Amino acid sequence: MTYRAVMAFASPIVRWWGRLEVVNVQLIPRNGPVLLLGNHDSMWDPIVAGVAALQRRQIRALAKASLWKYRPIAWVLDHMGQIPIERGRADAQAMTAAIDRLRDGACIGVFPEGTISRGKPLRALSGAGRLAVAVPDTSIVCMAITGAVDIVRFPKRPRLRVEFFGPENGQLQPEESAVAVTKRTMAEIRRKAPYALPGRRRTAAKLRAQL
Repeated sequence: MTYRAVMAFASPIVRWWGRLEVVNVQLIPRNGPVLLLGNHDSMWDPIVAGVAALQRRQIRALAKASLWKYRPIAWVLDHMGQIPIERGRADAQAMTAAIDRLRDGACIGVFPEGTISRGKPLRALSGAGRLAVAVPDTSIVCMAITGAVDIVRFPKRPRLRVEFFGPENGQLQPEESAVAVTKRTMAEIRRKAPYALPGRRRTAAKLRAQL
């Protein structure tokens, strides 16, 4: 109920103000373990993803543990079923919790790059792939989020879009490593959702020219 309450509160911002367009949400299985992988360019991405997928599944996201420092936020996150993870190091406890949830048939949301990109290319980490390897019957669904970086451009309205799609080269392959599956799926996501800076409109070409 807490999850749905938060999504209901955010829906007017995301759906109406953000003019949300959702593509291929039917690709998210209604039942069974699902690993939902997406790009992360804005702090709004988890909310936008949650609203976009709501008709199919509740997303239990791996979220940075520092959010649990604030009791009211910690209470909400716990009751939404989110999983705290210490970023920048191997958090075995968080990975175990996520694996257990997957085995129970949950939909786990992961941003494989680990943090907000802030317009700069980031290395895809192996965590998402480790979840897929640990629970081989998991369905991997990719998610390209665009427009969320423009939510802060008030009073100009953003145009949000979330496209769900299956990995071009299929699900986890026999003998495929955690790193390999994470890299290939994240590369596909980034082709649909280039790196972007919050509040600014800049093309991927311009970003690469500055690196």
